[in-house]
Parts: sequence; structure tokens; C-alpha cells
Amino acid sequence: MIALSDYAGIAPKGDLLLIHKLAEKLQGRKFLHINSTKSGGGVAEILQQMIPLLVDIGINAVWDVIEGDSDFFNMTKKVHNSMQGMRDPITEAAWEHHYEINMANADKLDLDADCVLIHDPQPVALIERRTDNCWMWRCHIDISRPQPDTWNKLRPYVEKYDMAVFSVSKFAQSIQPDKFLIPPSIDPLSEKNRNLEQEEIDEVLENYKIPKDKPILLQISRFDRFKDPIGVIQAYRLVKKYNDCRLILAGGAATDDPEGEMVLQEVMEYAANDPDIHILLLPPFSDKAVNALQRAADIIFQKSLKEGFGLTVTEAMWKEKPVIGGNVGGIPIQIVHGATGFLVNSVEGAAFRTKQFLNNPAMIKRMGERGREHVRMNFLITRQIRDYLSAWFFLENGRRNTIEL
Repeated sequence: MIALSDYAGIAPKGDLLLIHKLAEKLQGRKFLHINSTKSGGGVAEILQQMIPLLVDIGINAVWDVIEGDSDFFNMTKKVHNSMQGMRDPITEAAWEHHYEINMANADKLDLDADCVLIHDPQPVALIERRTDNCWMWRCHIDISRPQPDTWNKLRPYVEKYDMAVFSVSKFAQSIQPDKFLIPPSIDPLSEKNRNLEQEEIDEVLENYKIPKDKPILLQISRFDRFKDPIGVIQAYRLVKKYNDCRLILAGGAATDDPEGEMVLQEVMEYAANDPDIHILLLPPFSDKAVNALQRAADIIFQKSLKEGFGLTVTEAMWKEKPVIGGNVGGIPIQIVHGATGFLVNSVEGAAFRTKQFLNNPAMIKRMGERGREHVRMNFLITRQIRDYLSAWFFLENGRRNTIEL
């Protein structure tokens, strides 16, 4: 078990001190997190690492996952798409089923906690069963321009919460609850982010039959159209005309994303059996493989078209890799354009920046070093724990702007 003390010398000292002060005030109290999947995607990954650390500092932290049928998860995928701006109509019957599934879960879950933190739209209706305690809703997706019909269905639930938490200010809607901005984070000591020996990296490359004879371009993401894997292949093909290289597209499946298999097939067809394109469907909990692939890559993409945050950007920067990211959602608060990587708005822009990196090794090293320090100061899991506890303490202490600990 990793303890908070293990982060001394890695995380900023001020974050660790504030966590201990807050933990003293919240000692022994129950902090319940609820989402819709145990694996796949950044929410589950963060909770896997965060819950044990909260327990280590004396918080009674609990993580529960709602259950649903295929109709429920097909509907919530549509909610996800339409909240990110895609026109994807949802029937009234589907909304009624969403409510019924939430109520069925509420009957099975123990919602008796000092603070309940609900993650994303799938379990949002659990608020209907709240008691006299603190409830926060955490939105991890880009809802800067949602489809009005969908938002109008979700908003009545959201406005029953004490607080709504967003990753970026432009995602925050005009709503009644208090609003906090808390970006996601990575755990530098997890299997996905710990230092690896070269032999461990080579073993993963050999396992997936990836030669090391030319520069490696990499994107790791769920197979989702918003992650634009087709656009990454198009950029690679433009680069390939001038710089010989390989492309790896790797990702796993999330149990609450029914479109993943369809998108994977589209990507495989578009790759057209190019021997230098490696498409990897990673099984759950492939953290060491992801770590090794990121450390083996020369350049890492996150060419999203919509993105709540994109933890793979922070993961790559922690490993001192140059990142080319879509200029959308939460990516611009991670990539300082021209200092820790590049933000792009097109396939052509991604190809241009890739060639720039490949022809300038000194730039790769310089941006990689700056990126790691940017992550250390802003996007480690200790900072997110600090922020969650601060938000909870804020709600329970009169919502004062200044609180003496």
C-alpha cells in the first residue's frame, strides 16, 4: 500500500501539509464516490489510486459503481456525445429508463455518507435519494457547448447538488450550486507512471512485436471518434512522406462505452494493413504496457476533437515526452504551447509539428523537461486530493472564502 508520506520529495510540500491539516478536520468521516465503471477511462483510474490514499490519511473513503443494462449504457453514451455538442437525440422513454436504473441502484447502494461525490451523468439522478448530507457532482467531460435538449434534462438534477465540479472554467454552466474547478491528475507512483528499467520497456515492445528501428509516434486513448484516431493516421501519413516512422494506436475498452468496438473496426480498416501502423486493443489494467509504450515513444499525440481533460497528455509529460494535442477542452491547461508541447487545430498542423520535433532533438529534450515540472506543480494526485477535501470542507464550514484550519 502506498502512503501519502511516499510522495515527500515528489509532490509540492505545500500540498502535503494542507492535506494533513484538512484530514485532521475530516478524520473518520465517510467520503463516498460513485461512478459507472471500475475500469477503462480516467475516472476509474484516478479513483483506483485515490481511495487508498484517502484511507491512509484517516478518511473513510468508499468507491461504489452503478450497474445498468445495455439500453442504459447506450443511452448514456448518447448523453456523453450530446453534452459534448454532437446531435444525438434521446427519447423520453430513454430518460425514464435512465431514472429507473438510477433508482434501482439507489435501493442497493448505501448512500449514508458525510459527503457523496457523483461522477458524470450516468449516476446523476441518485441525488433524488439524498439525505441531510453533502452532495457534489463531478463533470469530467467537455460541456462547454452542450445540446440544449440534453442539458435541460440533466440540469434539474445538477441543481439539486450542493456543488458542481468541473475541470476547466469554460465547462462550467450557469447553475445554482457552488462551482469548483478541479482538474484531474495522475499518480506518479502508480504502475502506469513509475520509472521503468529499459529491459521492462523492451519486453513490452517485443510482446507486441514493435521494432525499435525508427521513431515511434503514439496515441493512447479509448477508441472513440472524439479522440480522432483517423486524424492521427492522416497526420502520420503526411509525416511519412518526409520522415520514416512508426505509429502506435493503443487503447482499452470501457464497460460504459458501447461504441468502442465499432470505432476500432473503422480504424483498422482505415490503416489498410500498413506494416508501420500498430493497432493495439489493450486488456483492462494494462498499466505497465501503457507506461512502457509511452516511454518508448518519441512523440505522443492526443489529437482530440473534444476532451474533458485527457490524462494521457499529463502522463506523457511526466515521462518527459513532447506532446501534440488538440486545442480543445482541458488539453490547453496541460500543454503550454511552444513550451511543453504544441496545440493543433488540424491534421496538417499535427503533421507539421511532428516533423518539427523529429528534426529537432534538442527541442524534444527541452520541452520534455519543462513538461515534467509543469505536471509536478499542477497535476499530481496529491493536488487533486487537496482540492476535493478543500471543497468538502468549504461546504461544511459556511461556504466561507477564507477558512482557518
